[in-house]
Amino acid sequence: MIVKAVVFDLDGTIASFNVDYMTVRAEVRGLLMSNGLPASILQANESIFDMLQKSEIFVKNNGKPAKMMKDMRDKALAIAEKYELEAARTTTLLPGVVAALKAVKKMSLKVGLCTINSERATNQILERFKITRYFDAVVSRDKVRYVKPNSEHLEATLKALGVSAKEALLIGDGVRDMQCASDLKVIAVGLSAGVSSGKELTSYGANYLITSIADLPMLIEQINGSVGSQDLILQ
Repeated sequence: MIVKAVVFDLDGTIASFNVDYMTVRAEVRGLLMSNGLPASILQANESIFDMLQKSEIFVKNNGKPAKMMKDMRDKALAIAEKYELEAARTTTLLPGVVAALKAVKKMSLKVGLCTINSERATNQILERFKITRYFDAVVSRDKVRYVKPNSEHLEATLKALGVSAKEALLIGDGVRDMQCASDLKVIAVGLSAGVSSGKELTSYGANYLITSIADLPMLIEQINGSVGSQDLILQ
């Protein structure tokens, strides 16, 4: 097994993206309820993507027009993007990110970004920190119908990079990242200093755990056989 491409998550892995998710969820839930979605099927603490998926099922099962769902989805994502763009102006790059990106590129690996954030917000962050050049493919939520943990999102990223699942590694701080990587048999690297604990990341399919993104280049060398030690495996 040789890693030929590395796919990064954005929020919590590359940047500290301080979106007010509580407010986003509340506004989207209110929008969906105003369009006839029962409050009982929309949990206040679930992601807007889970809400939209439930809404799609409800609309379909109740014979509502497809345009209704499209309109609700567009409005919901516009709400999210508003807060994402605000957060993008004040976000900070996490320690060690630039060095890790440089090291990965020096290995002649392809580099992708797979993020549930909007394309505009993502580009704003990449341009602000001048790291756009490190990525061969950027797949935001705008480019797929279903986002992580649905495997469609990661599949689209691998296709854009021109690699197979067995040639790729995904690094992220959330269980959604681990789940979609595991489903596709992509090497899943959990960043345990992020939103999810090491135990949670492992339970959702993490093959490796690291506490700092600075450890990523060495881990890739280990996987590719350049270094004999396996100290980072699930540590």
